[in-house]
Amino acid sequence: MRTLPHGLAALLMLTPALPAAPEGDSSATQKPQKPVVAVYDLEDALSEGGKGSSSLLSMDASRPLTLFDLSKSLGRARADGAVKAVVLDVDGAELDFSQLQEVRNHLLALRKAGKDVWMYSESLTNGTALLGSAANHFTLMPEADCSFHGIFAESMYYKGLLDKVGVKADVIHIGDFKSFGETYYRTGPSDYAKQQQDKLLDSIFAQLVESVATGRNLTEEKVRGLIDDGSLNAQRAVEAGLADHLLHRTDFVKKLRETYGKDAVFNRKYQLPNLDGPEIEGMMDIFQLMFQKDQSAKSTKDFVAVVALDGDISDESVAPVRSQVLKLVKDDHAKALVLRVNSPGGSALASEVLWEAIDEWKQTKRPLVVSMGGVAASGGYYVSCGADRIFAEPGTITGSIGVVGMKFVLGDAMAKVGITTHATQRGKNAGLSSMAHAYTPDEADTIRKSMEEVYGTFKKRVTDGRGAALKGDLEPLAGGRVYSGKDALAIGLVDELGGLSDAIVHAKKESKAEKLDVRFLPEPKSMLEGMFAKPDKNDDEIVRAGKAPSPGAALREALARTGLMDTLPPNVRRGVSRLATRMDTFRNSKVLMLGPELEINW
Repeated sequence: MRTLPHGLAALLMLTPALPAAPEGDSSATQKPQKPVVAVYDLEDALSEGGKGSSSLLSMDASRPLTLFDLSKSLGRARADGAVKAVVLDVDGAELDFSQLQEVRNHLLALRKAGKDVWMYSESLTNGTALLGSAANHFTLMPEADCSFHGIFAESMYYKGLLDKVGVKADVIHIGDFKSFGETYYRTGPSDYAKQQQDKLLDSIFAQLVESVATGRNLTEEKVRGLIDDGSLNAQRAVEAGLADHLLHRTDFVKKLRETYGKDAVFNRKYQLPNLDGPEIEGMMDIFQLMFQKDQSAKSTKDFVAVVALDGDISDESVAPVRSQVLKLVKDDHAKALVLRVNSPGGSALASEVLWEAIDEWKQTKRPLVVSMGGVAASGGYYVSCGADRIFAEPGTITGSIGVVGMKFVLGDAMAKVGITTHATQRGKNAGLSSMAHAYTPDEADTIRKSMEEVYGTFKKRVTDGRGAALKGDLEPLAGGRVYSGKDALAIGLVDELGGLSDAIVHAKKESKAEKLDVRFLPEPKSMLEGMFAKPDKNDDEIVRAGKAPSPGAALREALARTGLMDTLPPNVRRGVSRLATRMDTFRNSKVLMLGPELEINW
């Protein structure tokens, strides 16, 4: 049950939204088709995995728009002769850099196919400037806010706070550039961390400038000057060529109607799945939902499977991905697998658990293609490196081949509130996980040896998976170093620059099968639908991977009850959610594969 559309979608509701003719429908050629204009309201985040609300209190039956949904729709719009234009309303959109790049590439493809691309925004930001550079009708509100100021990345350091409450972060690194954990025991970045952050931001900023300059037919010097111009406003943005028009929303809609005529169909749901979900008005609707048919059953047609790993890697997050991959191993109709990875990593053990399931797929000799999202670093790269082909966007953050060991020491904090401890142990390293004291030299040595073994396995996974594609020895490329997708291509960590749709096209080609469907699995569900979903069954898996209890989930649920999360800025919400997830990772793993803490604001 989604809220009514706002902005352009609301203004265009006066025109009925007729669906495009189904593929293979001969009736489409029997009478003239009305011109179709596909309208996309990119409000909020664009989901990778398709998860609905995480609150158990939610009775919302809707599910979020996924990148897969949008890419599929834009691809069909490009090939559909009835579609004359697409319109994007991007106010409120929360897309990461890789998603912006993928959507932009779709818009450029639409332009190349002879379609018009219209975009409207009430603000000029890095993101809207990047997308707008692919539109031939980029319109700003006359009083639009202009914050096209360049790339800003910020890391928060908690040592001072932890010192005040008597908490110490005891961190062990393997790899000089493995900077995860520095935010807990330093007040600023190490020299190694600063080096890689500077290199990463240089690459991302150069991509932003180049894309805007190319799309708007400006010089890169001109774009850099506009970014540094603190007095830039909407009028000057149009005069400089960053945008095309200044119009209020109602005038923008009038212009659309005048351009495409009174018969034009403004379709707000063009080739998109039903995001609204079932109508829930009473108990009968609940009962119907309880006994709904399982749509994730085996297909009767050959298909390419798209499975997403989204977020930190933990026992909880890998369990459904692992289960889905193992189901596909047994499904002869699954002719290729595209693994969409958007993860900074997490538990080393959970990364290996998922790697093993992915390797089971590889043993079937069917194509395995990885599509990297905004970040596929450390554990995210670990589960990716065995693919037959790896696609990354130029702005993807990847690499971070290294490991870190970490625990929080609470002894002084407990003493501040009058709590003392007395430990009795048998076994030299029995107290290794105790949070009452820092690692002893012997304990630190034990942890380091374990980490070195994991690091050795990590490097072996990479060298076995990448083989001759690597440009030189791995060690100088590893050590925790982080790369943009563009830089990763140059050293052989990825194979090709491109998005999810490019990875799917490649998987279809490599499968050598005809008339393949594409299925996003498991099928996205709202929280309400998930409550009544049939239990996951995989009878052949006698010994199943565990799914540990989640204190992080409990924290998120407690915050949801207070309503506090809804009042926080998006970047703070992401930070709190990330902290809650990593509570699980720290609790269940001694050795971690996590990329650096870096929040890039778009």
